[in-house]
Amino acid sequence: MFVSIDFCLVPIGVGTSLSSYIKECIEVIKKEGLSYELGANGTAIEGDWERVFECVRKCHEKIHEKGAPRIYTTMKVNTRTDKEQKFTDKVKSVLGKYLKEKVMMIMILISLLKNQNLHIING
Repeated sequence: MFVSIDFCLVPIGVGTSLSSYIKECIEVIKKEGLSYELGANGTAIEGDWERVFECVRKCHEKIHEKGAPRIYTTMKVNTRTDKEQKFTDKVKSVLGKYLKEKVMMIMILISLLKNQNLHIING
């Protein structure tokens, strides 16, 4: 089954700078060959269910090996049975709707400006 997750792994007991730990997780994700998008508060990962959750396990193992005595992870898990929808598809859909709305607003403004100019010329 295809799955998309938002994955936020927080090593505890290692100080306040976590970027080196996140880098290690990204390396694990890359090695697993999964699609991902790094975000400010987590990472989106998608692929086959078993591979994605195996990757999460490997991230935990890697961070423990790096010296974190404790890890707190939150995840949002998204599956669909009607179609395979990647996170890039979702973003494109939202941006497409957003841009369509903006184009409509610009067209209305142009129309209003044209009408205003006609009023000034004829007035």
